[in-house]
Amino acid sequence: MTRGHFKSATAASQLGMEPFIITVAYLLIGLALRRFPAMPDATGSVLNQFVIHVSLPALVLFRIPDLVFSSHLFVPVLLPWIMLLLSAALVFVVSRMAGWDRATTGCLLLLVPLGNTSFLGIPMVTAFFGEQAVPYAVLYDQLGSFLAVATYGALILALYAAGGVRPTAAGILKKVVTFPAFLALVLALALKGWTYPAALAGLFGALAATLVPVVMIAVGFQLSLRLSRDDVSALGAGLGLKLVVAPLLALLLCRVAGLDGEPVQVSIFEAGMPPMITAGALAISANLVPRLSAALVGFGIVASFVTLPLLYRLLR
Repeated sequence: MTRGHFKSATAASQLGMEPFIITVAYLLIGLALRRFPAMPDATGSVLNQFVIHVSLPALVLFRIPDLVFSSHLFVPVLLPWIMLLLSAALVFVVSRMAGWDRATTGCLLLLVPLGNTSFLGIPMVTAFFGEQAVPYAVLYDQLGSFLAVATYGALILALYAAGGVRPTAAGILKKVVTFPAFLALVLALALKGWTYPAALAGLFGALAATLVPVVMIAVGFQLSLRLSRDDVSALGAGLGLKLVVAPLLALLLCRVAGLDGEPVQVSIFEAGMPPMITAGALAISANLVPRLSAALVGFGIVASFVTLPLLYRLLR
């Protein structure tokens, strides 16, 4: 290895570690805030509501108008949706076998199919594959995970966040179309091609930037190591499906289809990202076993320290 290559690899490694360090810092801040008597018990819920009604819609409005739709590079676009369907099916099967209640099933249906393909995914792709591979990660995130959280996420909430009462079709449709991120998605698509005024773009960007720190602090505030036996079982199953089974299944599908190359490798790598931070916030705000939701996000990030390097070695 030449000196230049060594410096490049070192820089990439540092870049890959930075999101983890920042995320852990946010978690620790949340854990520390919980020890302050002045912080109300509802702090985590309030922070999550801010994300649902402000940060996430702002992120949709900020990023969607810049998307360039193209038939090129179909794997990074199609694979996240295929994995979403397969992961959801696996959760259903495991839920039936384990006898989980509706809240636990809903929690895992949000957190297993939806991965942290942006905040962690894009920097990690940069670190392991190089900057030239970032566009593939962006496609996977923007046309896959990002759209899924506003559509699939809204549907799961409508189905499972109803206090155990099965909602009607009309009720589900109403919840989906009134979900803030979905409304923002419709508006953003309608405004595609229109350039925001500088002040408005700056506002959307600033509000969107609050999503990760606010959500992770909320997760840290609600994170608990005192999980019930059922929660520990669901945690292990959820992380196993998300960090191990999903990427291996994506790899198998691509190999069977005869697909190869860097776009395919990056897509499989993104399929192995830990549970999405925003999905955790949605689950917590809907009272879908908040302690399990927080644990899936928090422990998932830590576990990915091990699983992502192993996945990369398998791909290369």
